[in-house]
Amino acid sequence: MSISQRDDESRQAWLRGVAADVARQDRSSSAERAADILRRSITEGALRPGAQLSEIELTEVLDVSRNTLREAFRLLTHEGLLVYKLHRGVFVPELDERDVVDLYRLRRVLEVDVLRALADRAPELPDERLEPLLAEVEVAEAAALEGRWAAVGTANMRFHRHLIGLADSSRLDDITGRLLAELRLLFHVIATPQELHEPYIARNRGIHQLLLEHRYDVAADMLQVYLLDSEKGLLDAFKAR
Repeated sequence: MSISQRDDESRQAWLRGVAADVARQDRSSSAERAADILRRSITEGALRPGAQLSEIELTEVLDVSRNTLREAFRLLTHEGLLVYKLHRGVFVPELDERDVVDLYRLRRVLEVDVLRALADRAPELPDERLEPLLAEVEVAEAAALEGRWAAVGTANMRFHRHLIGLADSSRLDDITGRLLAELRLLFHVIATPQELHEPYIARNRGIHQLLLEHRYDVAADMLQVYLLDSEKGLLDAFKAR
């Protein structure tokens, strides 16, 4: 099978996934709904940097008008998750080393602070609040055993979304949605997903265990080192290209 055939099959699989997402969504805000589905496609790795989005395909699978789709494109362009190129169309952006540094600075500010703040805000956090984190660790472990490294990456994204969700802040949740989508675009620079994600499966489990034990400062320290290591790995990958 040629590269173009594989790319076409991948695109068709993504479009089928988008159609399935549409069937599960409510119909309240068409533009925001479409933007949310496309944002999720980026976060889960289905849309790669440099991919061009087709209005014809997406108006059909998203079941929206062209004007509604363009509004969704505008929302995501404002977030930096899409770019418009004159006379060419709408594309998923390609990020660089400066984006790595900027995004990881934001990650450390948000995620580490969320864990440290638990000592004062929720010193006896109920175990059930941590169940979503454990579920994603177990999904990642199972996917790793099967060699499904893209699925490991998606579980990792969700783990960090749930981690920030411990802050109970709708504003932080909104910021996190965009942040994780941009991160997934950066992750594509590493050619082997296993190399990128495997080291962090056990570290996610370790953070979950520390939170269970209410050792929030230790968990925050672990996460600080974790994020520094992850940033270095991405910067090294950019330099090696």
